[in-house]
Amino acid sequence: MPSSVKVELAANRVKVEGPKGALERTLPAQVSIKMDDGQILCERPTDGREHRSLHGLTRTLVANMVTGVSQGFTKHLELVGVGYRVSKQGDDLVLNLGYSHPMRYTPRSGISIEVADPTHFSVTGISKEDVGQVAAELRKLRPPEPYKGKGVMYRGERIRRKAGKAGKGAK
Repeated sequence: MPSSVKVELAANRVKVEGPKGALERTLPAQVSIKMDDGQILCERPTDGREHRSLHGLTRTLVANMVTGVSQGFTKHLELVGVGYRVSKQGDDLVLNLGYSHPMRYTPRSGISIEVADPTHFSVTGISKEDVGQVAAELRKLRPPEPYKGKGVMYRGERIRRKAGKAGKGAK
């Protein structure tokens, strides 16, 4: 655990504070959590299937909270398509995605969106869950399509392309 992060444990509740902010979460009661020499330990009562899965879930949730308040999370997205562009107006994001009107998106609290250029932008925050959800909501406005590859996609995402019409120009 980084030295700049403070953790408070109470029953099945964890509160993590760091330089970027604070997160609080209720965790499954079957897994016990305790502090030991600057480490957070998650212990399960048995080696049954349900307890093993809850143990992994709890460990990952706490690790993501610690990483979020110390470093933060970022998802990079890009627009592919003629005339597709993004801009910022105040806190709102305005996306032109080939519809008859521009799409406005207001991010939830704790999430910030930076626009690098008209076709690239990033979603940043301390909660991995919220960053991923906002990125998914933005991608859902115009999902990538398999014929031309146009749409909102994660940076580096590869879209499986389809051939299109077989008889195109075959007369």
